[in-house]
Amino acid sequence: MALKLTEKGSHEAENPIEVSLREAFEFLKPQLNPPFSLKVLKEEEYSNLNKAIIFGILAQPHLAEVHIKHLHAIITDGYGFFTRMLIKIVDELYVKLLDSVKIQVVWVAKEMLNVLGVGFDELLVALLRQTVGGDFSEGNLWLCLEMVTLVLANWDCLLEEEPLVLSKGLYVFLRLLTDHCRVRSNPMIDALKRMEVEFCVRLLREQCPLCLKIGRDIIRLLQDLVHVPEFKAIWKDLLLNPRQFGVAGFKDISQIYRTKTPSSYFLLRITPDMETKLRFLLTHVKFGSQKRHQDWFAKKFLGVPESEILLIDIVRFICCSVHPSSEIMQPDILPRWAVIGWLLKSCRKSYIEANLKLALFYDWLFFDETTDNVMSIEPAILLMVNSIPNHIEVTCTLLDFLLIMVHNYDIERKEIVSKGVSTALSALVKRGIVSSLDVLIRCDMIAPVLREMFGKLVMVMRDTHSKR
Repeated sequence: MALKLTEKGSHEAENPIEVSLREAFEFLKPQLNPPFSLKVLKEEEYSNLNKAIIFGILAQPHLAEVHIKHLHAIITDGYGFFTRMLIKIVDELYVKLLDSVKIQVVWVAKEMLNVLGVGFDELLVALLRQTVGGDFSEGNLWLCLEMVTLVLANWDCLLEEEPLVLSKGLYVFLRLLTDHCRVRSNPMIDALKRMEVEFCVRLLREQCPLCLKIGRDIIRLLQDLVHVPEFKAIWKDLLLNPRQFGVAGFKDISQIYRTKTPSSYFLLRITPDMETKLRFLLTHVKFGSQKRHQDWFAKKFLGVPESEILLIDIVRFICCSVHPSSEIMQPDILPRWAVIGWLLKSCRKSYIEANLKLALFYDWLFFDETTDNVMSIEPAILLMVNSIPNHIEVTCTLLDFLLIMVHNYDIERKEIVSKGVSTALSALVKRGIVSSLDVLIRCDMIAPVLREMFGKLVMVMRDTHSKR
């Protein structure tokens, strides 16, 4: 029986990556057993031998040690080609890989870390992206456990060689903990939670400067974990005793608010397959013809109730990582605000709906024209404006949420939030995203109290910016 890496349906064509690896393996099989030839290889011979070894490691676990020794003997590029191929496999094939192959992928990733192979950090990040939120299947929980075990076991090495892997791991495991802490009386999840808490708390306590590279979204994630005793203590120190973290110049949580989260972090909670489909929706689908595409997306990625949690990550990704060019921003292409409106209506649980709205407005609360991008706040205003008059309930619920955030998100630092929102509104008008805010202030379908409160906020904005 022919060796294989993936499961495929009878109607599916073989994946070209797998075909390429298998062909190299079959062609070079006589050379894959010791004694190994150590002749100098031409470029094509070298890449084909790398492919053959990869296939051997993944498809022949009992011979993996032999194949890895062979690899070490022939490497001339610091493992660069080898890790690039592994990343491609993880990005494009992971979901379809046989369970035995997934085990080998993680095993060989550890090997690349041990030898500090070129690109090992990108390989680890690729695997972190495959840990899916809201997925409590045994396979996904296994990968979560493998990855948190890996980063804890290699703490010192990662801290010295590629500390950003730890920072990205923190983002991933804080997000996963939000899901895992909602599950009770599951031995596998209980063990996983303990390790995730251990990793996150250790990094926050011992390497806070590294954690702060995440920017303001680290606060958003920590808020969801305030009920966990270890994080409640961290939250208390952030608010009352920031010097406890030993970061020079760190005196108040508002300093974190002002730091925009790099877009690379939002990719961590979106699998490559999901990213591809979302980008296709937002660049190729005609506005008005999106329903069948959205239905397909929902069936593939949001098919079980637990996966609803992904809506929050998708909205954050769309707002902060998908900034369409002027060529794409045409009237006939499905706009970001419309996709977010669909996702908002897909919410069934109230806490997810609230967190989705926070994800949508989060950059509004601390907006700074010198560091933030107006495209990150554009979807929210366009969703409110374009929902008039056919979906006025969307406009009202979003406007109500925004005003609640202005007054209640951080009462001790209300002035900072109010300034951020007024700066965001000013930027949206100044950049021509909306011609005027009067469309909301004068809309009779919006409750008078909301219009009055919003009008006061706009007046503050106009007064502030007229003095500049």
